[in-house]
Amino acid sequence: MNWTVLGIWLGALLSLSLYSFLYRDNPFYKFAEHLFVGMSAGYWVIYTIKNVLIPNWWDNLVPAEGGMQPIWLIPGFLGLFMILRVVPKLSGLSRMSLSLIVGTGAGLSMTAMLQTNALAQVNGTIIALGQGGGWFDWVSNIIIVTGVVCGLVYFFFSKAHTGIVGRTANVGITILMVAFGASFGYTVMARISLLIGQTQFMLFEWLPTMGIHL
Repeated sequence: MNWTVLGIWLGALLSLSLYSFLYRDNPFYKFAEHLFVGMSAGYWVIYTIKNVLIPNWWDNLVPAEGGMQPIWLIPGFLGLFMILRVVPKLSGLSRMSLSLIVGTGAGLSMTAMLQTNALAQVNGTIIALGQGGGWFDWVSNIIIVTGVVCGLVYFFFSKAHTGIVGRTANVGITILMVAFGASFGYTVMARISLLIGQTQFMLFEWLPTMGIHL
């Protein structure tokens, strides 16, 4: 048995072990689950050290031209504080690092989120109802504007949802449910695509190793 066939068999057996959870929880599923989590964690640790830590911190701390840059000790200590979360008595030090990460991340992403989400969404809804080349574009524009207005009314809690406000809010709920359903359907479709790919692997790569051809 060559290495290619061995890899196919390992992939097939681990896949079957994971799918065995459909029957009930069992040791085969737990083994495959723990193996997957452990290998993923190990891979990302090595990836982070090689592609993030060394080029972005170590190479700046100790540059190739020689001489240490002491300023780069600060992010090193902050990173060490994050690791100290596993030590109960010293876990409080990680709050310094977390506060810097959250604060800096929020500040840097605020402008980008405002431009890409908020302003783009507002700009996308300020459209002429007659814009477009046919009846389909006209109906689409009506649906977009109606959905945005009704959705905003649903989240307007300063006035009781009764009368015309309540009916508008109900339309907003319907629009939101349609949007959530479409998003969930897209997620399910992506998972089904993964299932199809794994099934093709089992049928057209694993079974032929046993002399079974479909």
